[in-house]
Amino acid sequence: MRLTALIFLGLASTAAAGDKAGDKTAFFGITYLDDSLQGETHGVDPAETARLEMLHKMVTERFTSEGFDLVDTAPVQTKLDRILNPAKCYGCDTRMATELGADLSLVGEVQKVSNLIIAMNLQLRDAETGDMLRGGVVDIRANTDDAWRRGMRYILDNRIFREDPQ
Repeated sequence: MRLTALIFLGLASTAAAGDKAGDKTAFFGITYLDDSLQGETHGVDPAETARLEMLHKMVTERFTSEGFDLVDTAPVQTKLDRILNPAKCYGCDTRMATELGADLSLVGEVQKVSNLIIAMNLQLRDAETGDMLRGGVVDIRANTDDAWRRGMRYILDNRIFREDPQ
């Protein structure tokens, strides 16, 4: 079973994400990892698939509204299809972002441990250096649309776009 740290990630830089607005950003989506007994016995839950799409749209809309230029990732789709989790691929996300001409790589992950415990994270990295510029992890205690939405909103508001990171 994969374990995800249930703490907020430290930030590699104190520069606000807003300082990067206008930069070309390759968003490689949000990977779903279901380590739960429910997933093992019942298979894919369509409601969770819809929630993952909801988070993807939420992140895309927020980055676009903040002035980030999201690049098309289709030219690296074949490579991306071979990767289980772009958030944990030893820098493949930043290499693909560079190949796309992007300045930044954006990856996310949702890990379901049970219907009660779900962790999500989002990481914004410099494509050239691989350094994490902004990122956060949040642990939520419900498997509902509202809980997933609140979790991602917390990361976006308090870790990615916060002016003065803690």
